[in-house]
Amino acid sequence: MALSTAEPLVICHLYPLEMNIYGDHGNVQVLVRRCELRGIPVRVEAYHPRAAFPARVDLLVGGGGQDSGQVRVKDDLPRVAGQLRELVASGVPALVVCGTYQLFGKRFITVAGEDIEGIGVFDLHTVGGAERMIGNIAIETSKFGTVIGYENHSGATLLGVGAQPFGTVTSGMGNNGDDGTEGVFSHNAIGTYLHGPLLPKNPRVADFLIAAALARRSNALGDGPGELAQELAPLDELDALAERARAVALTRPR
Repeated sequence: MALSTAEPLVICHLYPLEMNIYGDHGNVQVLVRRCELRGIPVRVEAYHPRAAFPARVDLLVGGGGQDSGQVRVKDDLPRVAGQLRELVASGVPALVVCGTYQLFGKRFITVAGEDIEGIGVFDLHTVGGAERMIGNIAIETSKFGTVIGYENHSGATLLGVGAQPFGTVTSGMGNNGDDGTEGVFSHNAIGTYLHGPLLPKNPRVADFLIAAALARRSNALGDGPGELAQELAPLDELDALAERARAVALTRPR
């Protein structure tokens, strides 16, 4: 699958300075590299507080951060909340991790008791607690099979009625350490607590995001469904390394 235009695929990286913990910036690097290896033109637009939001966005990525980082971006998020909700609702793929995941919900109450209103992209809310949920984590998903990563959060996230989780925890704590859910999946958007970063060890998730972005662009350009049926070119050598990393990660204790 390839773009039929010289215009690059635009990845919007949300708050890269404030929300970039545990290597989450690596998710953007993986998306860019997997596009480049396939000859897909790609450009990253970093979005910072109080800046102009990119005129066009094909894929959204946001990382995790400490509570202090979330506090720094919470006043800016309402400025672009409508655009973010519209993008996700229209099928723009997204990967938002930990702190950004929480703020994409309806509400985040910090461990200090501060009530931060989210932007309502996802039907969920989060409450900070004294106990940290930390360690290697594995989940089973219907779309991607086994997904692995690393979690470190004190916020307990509860999904709304009817909200679809990203996966079911097989090892680890997940959204809240109680109901066995991890993350959320809505439209083409993934919210998750999995750091690591997530995408180097889970190339199927990376390729889903890229393919969904390309499919949406193809529809917008009127290329028709034939283009959408094409598969991304395989990256066998790179993915073999990812499988080795996954095998090692799955043996590590929490």
